[in-house]
This record gives sequence, C-alpha cells and structure tokens, in this order.
Amino acid sequence: MNKNLRTASGVLLFGTVLICGCTPVTVSFELFGREKKLAETVVSEDDRATWKIAVIDIQGTIVDANLPPFFSRGGNPVDDIVARLEMAGADAGVKAVVLRINSPGGSVTGSDEVYREVIRFREKTGKPVVVSMAEVAASGGYYVSLAADKIVAHPTTITGSIGVIIPTINFSAGLAKIGIVARSVKSGPNKDLANPLEPMRESQYAVLQNLVDQFYDEFKAKVKSRRPNLDMAKFGEMTDGRIVSGKDALALGLVDSLGGVRDAFEEAKQLAGIPSAKMVKYQPEGSIRPRTPYASADELPLGAAMQMGTGSGAGGTEINMLQVNASGLFPNPGPSASCAYYLWLAEVP
Repeated sequence: MNKNLRTASGVLLFGTVLICGCTPVTVSFELFGREKKLAETVVSEDDRATWKIAVIDIQGTIVDANLPPFFSRGGNPVDDIVARLEMAGADAGVKAVVLRINSPGGSVTGSDEVYREVIRFREKTGKPVVVSMAEVAASGGYYVSLAADKIVAHPTTITGSIGVIIPTINFSAGLAKIGIVARSVKSGPNKDLANPLEPMRESQYAVLQNLVDQFYDEFKAKVKSRRPNLDMAKFGEMTDGRIVSGKDALALGLVDSLGGVRDAFEEAKQLAGIPSAKMVKYQPEGSIRPRTPYASADELPLGAAMQMGTGSGAGGTEINMLQVNASGLFPNPGPSASCAYYLWLAEVP
C-alpha cells in the first residue's frame, strides 16, 4: 500500500458484536488517511445555470488538530474547511459560498482560525458568504457564522451558547481516601495549573478565569461588531451561555432570516448578483458523491467506522452494526489539558 497509516492518538477501539445465525461475517476497519485532492459534484441547479455557488460543510468539533480516523471523519477540520475555501476562491465560476454549519463549536483557536479564514476569503475574492445553520450552530459554530455576510437559520436550529469554558476535573479527594497522595516538583506555583491529582487551589483557577474572561470579551466584541441589529436590551442574556432556537435568534438579531439551505442559496445568488446557479460540493476523491445539498461531502464508501458485511463477495449486503462518532469529544482529552473551548457541552457524549 502506498498510503500512510494515520496515527490514532494512542487509542484502539474494539467492538464486540453479538451475531445470530451462521451467516459469514466480515469486519473491516478504516485505518488510512483520506485523499486530500477534492472533486466537484453538482448537488442542485437552476434552469440555464452558468455560475456556481459552493456549499461547504462545517460539521462536528472545530479544532486545529488531527483527529483519529476512528472518530467521525478524521483529519484536521480547519485544514478541510480552508482547502475547500481555497478551491472555491480559485474557481472563477464560483460566485459565492454557502457555509452549511452543523457544529456545537470547538476550541477557541480553531474557531478563530476558521473565522479569520472566512474573512480573508471574502476580502481576497470579493465573493459573498452566506451561513446556513443546520441542527446546531452553537458557541464556536456561531462564532464562525459571524464572519459571513448573512446568516440564515432554520427555525429549529440550536444556536447561541455564546461563551467560553475551560473544563477541569479533580481526583485528589477520592485518591486521598485510598491512601494515594500526589505532589508535583515544579518551577513555580502555577506550573501545574488545575492539576487533577492535587487539591484545588483557587489562585490557580483565578489564572484560568482570566483567560476565560479575555476570550469571552473577544467573542462578545465580535457579536457586537458583526451584528449591528442586536437587541442590546437583552445582550447580557443572549451572551450568558444560553442556547436559543433559530426563531428566537432572529428576534434577538443574532441571525438575518429563517430558512434552509435552499433559502441560503437564494440569498447567496442575490448577494452575488446572478439570476441562476448550480450548487456544488467538494468531496475527497474516492468518497461517496453527495446527492443533495444535505449530504455530507466527506463520507467514504464504508464510512469512518467499523463496518460489518453479511454474505460474501461483491454482492454481499453491508450492514452498519456499530458506528463510532466522537466528533463532540475534546481533541486532546485529559483532565489536565486545560484547553479553552467555544463549545456547547451538551453535544459531548
């Protein structure tokens, strides 16, 4: 094989499946990285369409890190998004972009990087960007939306969750009960911030709170600057971390209109000044071609999870018995990671 085995972050997953009957069963794992070359597929088009509008999916956790191929789609989410923006920018036939967001957010840095790349795309190419919110566009998903010219939310979209979190956990009290005591040898009092094995120290949490406040102020500043029609009387409420429906987001001024991906497509055509267009998606070569604007442009023939096939040969029926989707997991899981996130935690299993 000429493909490189992608690192699985030291994690191996084993599935135990109860099988009835004597039907031959095969189990396969996808262990290899995806091809980075992208191909274009038309997923919808108007009559007599000449120009194109690219639909780019932003799904799952937004992080600038390589996720294991066992989890979700694998790869680096920021890299995947930027590669598609570059492809849309280089194509003179593409007159606008629709960002289809279905994400609970992600890391502070990853979300900000995507935000900056969307701003850069608009400034460099002059092509408008419209966000189409799907089921969830919360926290970092909303942060990225702020970079667009227009935001279209479905009435039942879950959005908002404007805020920052640094998750920590502490085991010291439980360990002490069984006679285990930890002590770090460190160069300074804050070298082991939020160490989960030693008693909690409020002075250290004050350091983390300062970071949270800094990132939170930046988030709120972007909301104010990018959403001029906000209901400022309710600004404190809408930025306290709560989630809202797409319908409520419209009333608060967080989004511009209600509708689905086709409504965002119409908005993009209007901003681009074109009467008709084709909707296109970019998928890695060798992956399943998306059939409609709602299809993911990243699915491999057998998916990114364990697959089970019944029967034998090419005519066997493929049955997905176990699918592992960890797109909501933190990219660097661990109680002492102390990473900052624009993330709606209800999406974490």
